[in-house]
Amino acid sequence: MKLKTLTLLLMLWVPVALSNNEPAAARVNGEVITELRLERYFAEYLEDQGRAVGNIRNPKAYKQLRRAALDALIDKELLWQESRKRGVQISDASVRSQVEQTRQAIGGAEVFARRLQDAGFDEATFTEYTRRELAAQQMFAELSKVAEPDEQQVRAFFAEHRAEMARPEEVQARHILLKVAPGADSATVEAVRLRLLEIRAQIAQGADFAAVARSVSEDDSASSGGDLGYFARGRMMAEFEAVAFALQPGEVSDPVRTAVGWHLIYLQNHQEAADVTEEQGLETVRAYLARQQKAQARRDVLAHLRSTNRIERIDDD
Repeated sequence: MKLKTLTLLLMLWVPVALSNNEPAAARVNGEVITELRLERYFAEYLEDQGRAVGNIRNPKAYKQLRRAALDALIDKELLWQESRKRGVQISDASVRSQVEQTRQAIGGAEVFARRLQDAGFDEATFTEYTRRELAAQQMFAELSKVAEPDEQQVRAFFAEHRAEMARPEEVQARHILLKVAPGADSATVEAVRLRLLEIRAQIAQGADFAAVARSVSEDDSASSGGDLGYFARGRMMAEFEAVAFALQPGEVSDPVRTAVGWHLIYLQNHQEAADVTEEQGLETVRAYLARQQKAQARRDVLAHLRSTNRIERIDDD
C-alpha cells in the first residue's frame, strides 16, 4: 500500500455513520461512495499524475479526470465487496504491520495520533481502512493471476522483433554553438569561425569544455555544458553528425558549419552497434509479454466486476 499523507489515506474510507449523512457520488450494490470521499481521493489521484486541482483550467479535462477518479474508487469498492463474498481473510498481524509502517512513515506515534485526531478519526478506523485495502489488493492479485508466457510465443515474438531490440551505433557528445544569422555575409561567417577557433585553442590549453560551453555557447544545451547525451545516426544535422561519428573519444573537432552556425564538438564516448544476444532477448520478451498479459488480465477482471454488479453513478448527473 502506497504511503500518502494521512488525511488522504483516511478519507479513502469513510465510516458508515458519515456515509449516511453525506451526499453520494456513487453507489455500488447499495454501498455509498460519498462526495467527500471522492473529493479527497480526487486530490490523491491528481497528485499521482503530478497535477493539482487549481491548475486544471479546462472544464472538460476537469470532468474527465474526476470521472476517472470516481471509476478508480468504484473499482476499489468492487474489489472490497468481492473479497467479502469470497471470504478473503487478512491476518491481524498483516494489518498491524501495515499500520506500523504507516505510523513510522508519518513520523512516529505522536505525529500519527495527532494526524488521526485532526482528521476526525481514530486508530481503529484507520486499522479498518487498512484491512479493507489489503483485502482488495489481495483479491485483485488473485483474480488477475496469469500463467507464464508460452515459450513458443516468446520465441516467435523475439524472432520477429530481434532487429528492433539491437542497440544502434551511438555517440555521446557535447558541443558549443556560435550562431550565424541566415543570409550573413562571408565576412561575418568567417569572423564567427575565427572566434570559435580561439575558443578551441583555450580548450586545447586545458580549459574545461563543459565550463566554456556554459559561458559562450548559444545553444539551449549551454546550461548543461553543451551536453547532447547519446544519439544515433539520423538524429542530428548531416554535417554535424558526420563529424561527430568520425571523432575519437576525447577529441574536439575543428569548427563545423551547419545551417544554424558554427559548432565545436567534443566526443565523450562511442558505442558500436550491438546485436542483442538470444538469452538477453528472450528474457526481455518474456518479461514484456508477462507485463502485457498481467495488464490485460487486470482490465478483464475490472470489466467483469463492473458488468456483474449494480453501479449507480450520481456524480456524473
